[in-house]
Amino acid sequence: MISRNILVIGGSGFIGSAIVAKLCAQGRRVVVPTRRRDRAKHLILLPTADVVEADVNDPQALAGLMAGMDAVINLVGVLHSDTGSPYGRRFKAAHVDLPRKIGEACVAAGVPRLLHMSSLCAEANAPSMYLRSKAAGEAAVREAASGVALTILRSSVVFGRDDKFINLFAWMQRYAPFVALGKPDAKLQPIWVEDVAQAFVNALDEPRTFGHAYDIAGPRVYTLKQLVEYAGSVSGHPRRVFGLPDRLAYLQAWALEFAPIEMLSRDNLDSTKVDNVITAPIPAELGITPAAMEAIVPAYLSGQSPKERYTHLRDHARR
Repeated sequence: MISRNILVIGGSGFIGSAIVAKLCAQGRRVVVPTRRRDRAKHLILLPTADVVEADVNDPQALAGLMAGMDAVINLVGVLHSDTGSPYGRRFKAAHVDLPRKIGEACVAAGVPRLLHMSSLCAEANAPSMYLRSKAAGEAAVREAASGVALTILRSSVVFGRDDKFINLFAWMQRYAPFVALGKPDAKLQPIWVEDVAQAFVNALDEPRTFGHAYDIAGPRVYTLKQLVEYAGSVSGHPRRVFGLPDRLAYLQAWALEFAPIEMLSRDNLDSTKVDNVITAPIPAELGITPAAMEAIVPAYLSGQSPKERYTHLRDHARR
């Protein structure tokens, strides 16, 4: 069966926008709910995308969105939350409660297919609230979506033209004389947003993926320090990068939690206590061979025009 009508929850975000674009290019009808339609202006022009204002946390609104759908893709995720045990309220709402509601709504509406975005290293005993909440979300959606063909994809950190990862590192070095970095030896395996999107699209109608969870990442492992240095070098603003001892790193993160924009938290540092890398090749049924950062990043990071630089600053300021 080919999924023709697809609900993409979180479809106006960085990863979601790439997935929606690929689905529309295949002629599929895609519904993208958002609380503010003007934040998804970039999707409105896609020929088969329908951007609607809705609160997906409202069970009645969610039930209405599910009507007539062949598949649902959930991409909702947040990086920051208040503290709590085993995780804070914001993490619970986005990563645990919402996936449960989505699974229940799929069952009630008879939607046969569900794809869920999780995170690499999500474990119940993980060192960070973020990772623990992602693991709890996987358990919640599995339980709630009983009888639905469910696939879970766990991604490493994602890079791309509009990311808040490599772009943030480059932006920092444009204005700072040096970078003081916590957890400089943390290991990550970044994956291009277009490869993540393609994995979702390929998995959508692939029966071999039903009932499975997949870890996906790029082709190369880097330390956090290497990534920061690379961003500075490619953007033309290389700076000295100094590693901070843990005590100072957590003090820095605590201070940044009061910044007007979300940059770094103590929980983010806790996530780096485990290597964000995959331990096995990406299975063939996902149909992707991830591109290297070195083949992608220079095209959007080097020689940015004043307009592009302004766009990144505006995005980081949430305007």
